Order: sequence, then C-alpha cells, then structure tokens
Amino acid sequence: MHQPPGNLDLLIEANEWEARQIMLCYERPLKYAQRYQDVARFCVGFSGILLEQLEDPSIIARYAGIVDIPRMLEGYRHAPNIDFAGMGYYHPVFPLIPADDWDEQMARGRRKIVDVFGREPKIFWPPEMGFTMEMIPALVRRGYEYLVVDSMHVAPREPLPREEVVYHTHTAEYGGAKITVIPRDRDLSNAQESGLNPAWFEGETGHKTAAVSRPCLVTTWTDGENGGWFRQIDEDAGFWGYFFAPYMEAVRAGESPIRPISVADFVARQPPRTQVDVRTGAWNIGSTSGADFSHWAGSGSQKKALEELFGLRRRQQQLSDRLTDQQRLAAADNLHQVQELILKAETSCYLFWGDAWIPKLYEHTRLAHQILDGIHS
Repeated sequence: MHQPPGNLDLLIEANEWEARQIMLCYERPLKYAQRYQDVARFCVGFSGILLEQLEDPSIIARYAGIVDIPRMLEGYRHAPNIDFAGMGYYHPVFPLIPADDWDEQMARGRRKIVDVFGREPKIFWPPEMGFTMEMIPALVRRGYEYLVVDSMHVAPREPLPREEVVYHTHTAEYGGAKITVIPRDRDLSNAQESGLNPAWFEGETGHKTAAVSRPCLVTTWTDGENGGWFRQIDEDAGFWGYFFAPYMEAVRAGESPIRPISVADFVARQPPRTQVDVRTGAWNIGSTSGADFSHWAGSGSQKKALEELFGLRRRQQQLSDRLTDQQRLAAADNLHQVQELILKAETSCYLFWGDAWIPKLYEHTRLAHQILDGIHS
C-alpha cells in the first residue's frame, strides 16, 4: 500500500471516484481479517508517506464520507491476524538510490509502522521488490528478520529443484549479517493481481508443490490498491469477495488443503535449511522481467533523473564535510531540509511513470539546490 507525497489530496481533488476506489482498498483487508479472524492470516505493507497522509487531519476530513480513517488505523492496530511489512519511508527502489540513504529510509519507514500500529515489523518488503544483497546488513541493523524477494532472483548455493527454491524459506548472508528469505511466487502473484478463484488457486498450488515432500510456504504478493481487481466497488466481483471470502469459508469448513499461516509461525515449524544468494533485480512489470530495472531506469530521462539525484547527494555531503562544527550547527535546519527533499525525490513513482512524473523529482532536487546555494562554508 503506497501513495506518493501529496497524492491522496490530489486524488480527491481531481478524481473523487478513483479516490473512493483506492481508499476502500485500504479498509477491506481489515474488514476481512476481522470477519475471518479464526482462519485468515496475511501481511500488509504501508509506506511511511502513505501513513503520513492518512494521519493528516485535512485528509481525514476530506475522506470522511468514504472511510473513517482513524477508526480504520485503530482497527489495524488491534488486528492479531495481520502482520505488517516495513519498507522505505518514501517507497524508493533501493538499488537505484544512494546507499547512504538506505538506512534512513528503512529506519523511518519502520518507525512509522510502530508509531501508527504499535508493532515492530519483522518482515521487510523492498518497494517494487527492488533488492540487492548489499542491503542485508542495513536490514538486520534495523531489526528485520524476514525478507520477501521475487523467486525469479533466488539462486541457491547448492543445486535444488526449482520448487524447493520457491516454496521453502532460506538464509541469505552478506557482510556477516544473515536474514531469512521468503520467495514470492511470481506466477501466482500475477494471478492474484489480475483475478483468480479458490478452485483454480487450489489446483494450481497443488500442481506446483506436488513434488515437494515437506510442508510448503506459498507466498503471493502484489499491490493492494492498483488494478480493477482490487479497486472493484462491488466487493463480490473483486479480490476480497470473489476469491478471499470463499477461500476462507473453505478453510474454516476444513475443505481446503491450503491453510493461511504467518511467516513467523511457518519458520518456527520449518526453519530454513539452505543458503541462497538473491540476484539484484525487481519484480516484473508488464513485459519486463525486473532483472535490469528498465521500467524505472531504462530511458534517457530516467537515467538523467537518477544522475541528478546522485549528484545532489554528493553535493550535500561535500558541502557538509567542508563546514566547521559551528557552521554545521548554524545550517542544521537547512541541511535537514535538503536531506528531506532528497529522500522525497527518491520516491519510486517519479521514475515509474516516466516522463509524466519525472518533473516531480526535479521539483524536490531544484529546491534542495537552492537551499544549498544559501549555505556558505
């Protein structure tokens, strides 16, 4: 679940119908978790900047006719069968931003989950599933124990059948830090995003895991507010009514061989036995594999925007290094403002939507340069 800075305000102003669709997407997971508290187990990730907007009094007031946002957030806080996944505060594609900003994006994203929901997330979901092994030490420092990655990028260090790779958990290590890897089934996730029913899901999952002798963890992960399947105003025709509710009814009746489980419970019962590496990459978008980040960094304008971002980060660091302690103290507010603008500019949406949204990245970097111009060493 993610919206870039200011987008909830823009949506309700420009397209109230779309704003309604999206806001209902945030309420429905809680509704179905409460309805099926005895059997439902799932994980929801919120970006920090989305939660920031959901706590904004003006947003609360403008969306009051659609969803009671404070009541919704409080409900999530007390839902025992929902786990929370952390991510970067501004939803950056981590391998595409300066590594010096990883820690702050992770720390602030995690802290926002704690502030809003009162629970520390143990699962990390990299935005756009953009991951590189170098992130592991920062994740471990921030208290994450589990990492969701696209199964297509998981490479075992010893030969394994593919189904053993996709449907078991593993350990990945980098720089002396270890984390448990949860592979996401790409095919089943694509179905979750576009449409499926419980009978198909049961059959397809049974077929995919038939050759695996021990219990399997089948992990699907998609956006929760994008695409018509999740945005259906008629709940019975969308993900929650057409797929999830009948699936939970079958589980409750003991008629389904597939049972929801939390990641922590599964790992406690079936600890990782294998070491893997995770190749640098993201999830698939349309016809792209995610291996080369082409959807976010493939065009000339996208590459130029990323160069601007890295150049600004270098300029900020070089200027800060030249300042005396007294000068740095005097410029602290301005330096903090520049850092905030850099983090905002790292929002994945500015690159995802290409030329239509790249100007938003430059709005932040341009203002940051102006502030740096006023700081003298």
